[in-house]
Amino acid sequence: MLREEANAKIDKVIKSLEKGFDAEKISKSLMDLREEALKDEDPLLAKVLRLASEYITENDCFDHTVEKEEDDEGEEFLIEPGTDAENLTYLMHLLRKSENKFNREEIKEMRTFLKLKLY
Repeated sequence: MLREEANAKIDKVIKSLEKGFDAEKISKSLMDLREEALKDEDPLLAKVLRLASEYITENDCFDHTVEKEEDDEGEEFLIEPGTDAENLTYLMHLLRKSENKFNREEIKEMRTFLKLKLY
């Protein structure tokens, strides 16, 4: 995200996740962050935040990560999902540096995953 206010809210969500995964509280925080993405006029971030909030509300978890590694032959593979808090923290770090093209690609993958799971 571009504005410092938005990044401060992301940091607050990350600190909250360090204490534990409270689905209701986190879902509300994500919708608050969505408003920041709308102020930044970033539809990708607004969409992924809305979808993440809906997913958490429906499933009481966030059981997906798009974090990847490469094997010895250079093939990419997804890392096994971590805890709900770890997975959402990873997404928050991507959002914090969303202007990075590699982060945007992962955010797009997350959006696609969430859309498939929800609809």
